[in-house]
Amino acid sequence: MQKLQLKDNYDVLIIGAGISGLTSAALYSRFGMSVCLLEMDARPGGYLAGFRRKDFRFDSAIHWLNQCGPNGYVTKVFKSIGNDYPRAVVQKKIRRYRGGDVNYLITNTPDDFMNDLIKDFPKDEKGIRRFFKHAKRISKSFKNYSNISRTMDTMNLFEKAIRGLKMLNFAIPFIPHISYHGDEGLKKGLAKYFSEEKLIQLFAAEPDLLSCLIPIAWAYIEDFQTPPEGGSQRFAEWLNHVVQEFNNDVFFKCRVIKILVKDKKTIGVKCDYRGEEYEIKSKYVIAACDVETLYEKMLPKGIISQKRIDNLRNAELYASAVTLNIGLNCTAESLGFDEEMIYLANQDPTLSREDHGNGNPLTSGIHMLAPTTRDKTLAPEGKGTLTIFIPGFIDHYDRWKTEFDEDGKVVRGDEYRKLKHEIADQLIKRIEDELNIKLEENIAYLDIATPITHERYTGNRGGTMMGARPGKANMKAKVAHYKTPVENLYLSGHWAELGGGVPIAVRAAMNSTLLVLQKENNKAYKALAKYIDGKISVKKLNDSKFIFPYSNNWISKPTPAEQKAARNKLSV
Repeated sequence: MQKLQLKDNYDVLIIGAGISGLTSAALYSRFGMSVCLLEMDARPGGYLAGFRRKDFRFDSAIHWLNQCGPNGYVTKVFKSIGNDYPRAVVQKKIRRYRGGDVNYLITNTPDDFMNDLIKDFPKDEKGIRRFFKHAKRISKSFKNYSNISRTMDTMNLFEKAIRGLKMLNFAIPFIPHISYHGDEGLKKGLAKYFSEEKLIQLFAAEPDLLSCLIPIAWAYIEDFQTPPEGGSQRFAEWLNHVVQEFNNDVFFKCRVIKILVKDKKTIGVKCDYRGEEYEIKSKYVIAACDVETLYEKMLPKGIISQKRIDNLRNAELYASAVTLNIGLNCTAESLGFDEEMIYLANQDPTLSREDHGNGNPLTSGIHMLAPTTRDKTLAPEGKGTLTIFIPGFIDHYDRWKTEFDEDGKVVRGDEYRKLKHEIADQLIKRIEDELNIKLEENIAYLDIATPITHERYTGNRGGTMMGARPGKANMKAKVAHYKTPVENLYLSGHWAELGGGVPIAVRAAMNSTLLVLQKENNKAYKALAKYIDGKISVKKLNDSKFIFPYSNNWISKPTPAEQKAARNKLSV
C-alpha cells in the first residue's frame, strides 16, 4: 500500500486545498517556509476543482468572478506569488433577466440597462436614474477594495485608526441601503425608487436592497470576469504547481481527524490516509476547512466554549445548491445561449422573496450559464456545456431521502437518485417552456449535484456554497474570526470572513499568512503588509531579500476536449 512520504516536521500545515488553502500554501512557499497541505478529496481546488465527464470539463461552482481583473484584489495576491497566474477575462455580457415577457440584459455598460428600463417604465424615470446613480456611487468604494483588505488582527493602534477611517469612507455609500432587507424591507427599499409593480418584481428574488445595487455597481467598474481558458480549476492547478516547485508537500485523500494540542498550543495533526493513521508535526496549523468540524470533532473537548459552538451552529449561512451540469450534443449557441448568465424568474406577483429562493424547483429562480460560449476548450467541437442551478437546502425532502449507516455515514440509495432526477426533470421542463427550446433531447450527459453532494465533497456544513452571510446577527455573534483559543492554530477560508466567493477566500489566505509571518518573520511580514496595503509595488516585494525566487514556469495542460482534438488530428 502506498504510504505518505512525510518530512519530520513542517513550519505550516494547512487543512483543505480549496482556493484559500492553496493560496496560503503558495504564499508560505514563496517566503521559504516548509508546508504540508492536506486535502480529503482526490484533487485540489475545493469548489474550484471542476470535474471531467467523457470529454466535457465542468466547473464545480464558479459562475462569475470578481476582483480577478487587472486591478482586482485576487490578481494582486496572485502577483505576489508569481506572474504566470491564469488570467481571467473581463465579462461584457453579464446577466439576463428572463421570465414571461421579461428580457433585460446587464452588460459592462450598465447605462444601457438603465435606458431599457426607462423606455419600458417612463413613469419611474427619475427613480430609475437615482437607483443607478446610487449603484455607481457604491462602485467607487469597490475600486479601493484591494487596499483595505488586511485584517485588524495584524495592526497596531495607529494602523487600526487609519483603517477605521478608510472603512468608514468605504461604507458611506452602503449605509443608506443597509436596513432594507427581508420581504418587507426589500419592498420598502425598492419603493424608494420604483412605483410600477412589474419593475419591482424584477428584483423580487434578492434578499435585500444592496443585493440589487451591488451587481450593477460591479458592472460599472467592469468587475465581472469569466474564468481563464480551461475553467476555474486552472487557478488550483497553478497554485498546486507553485507549492510543489518549492519542494513542499500536497497530499490528497487525507482526512484530518484530530488537531494535536500540547499546553494549549498546536503541535500538528492526526490524519487518515487510505485507512492508515499518521501524525504530522508542524509549528502552525491553518484550518481552511469547515469550522464546526474543526471545533467539534478535531479539537479536544472543552477547548472551545459552548457559547462559541452555539453561535456557529446558529450562524446564518449561504444556501447550498441543486446543480445540473449538462454536456450537450449541440453547441449552446444553437439553443440561444450566450456568454451571460440567465436568471429565469417565475413572474407570478403573488410569490414572496422566500418563494424565489426556497429550493422549490417550480418557484425558485433558475440560474443558467453556458461556459462553452466563452471557452471552446471545455467541450468537443460541435458540442457545448450548460450549468443550471437553484438554491438547495440539506434538510429538505427528509435529507434528500438519504439514510445513515451504523457508522454515521450518509447512504444515498434509489430514493435519493429518483428524487434528484425528478427535480432535474422539473427544472428542464420549466426552461424548455419559458425559453421555447428543446433542451432534453440535446442532452448527451447529465450530472446532478445536491446539497448532499456538496457536503460530501467539501465537508462544509449543509453543503453551503460560501460559508457565513454578512449581516448584523453574524457580526454580533463573532462568527468570523482568524484566531482560535489554541496557540498557532488559525482559521482561513470562508469561515474566517463573512461573505463568500473567490475574493473572500483569497483575502482569508492572505490574512492568515500575514498573522503567521508577523510572529515568525516580522520583516517579511512588514514587506508583504506594505504590498497588500498598496504602499510598495510587486517588483519591490520580489526584489526584497525576504521572498524566495520563483521561476514562473507553469504551463497549463490541454483539456479533455483539446486532447481529443489532437488525437483526431493525428489519426487523419
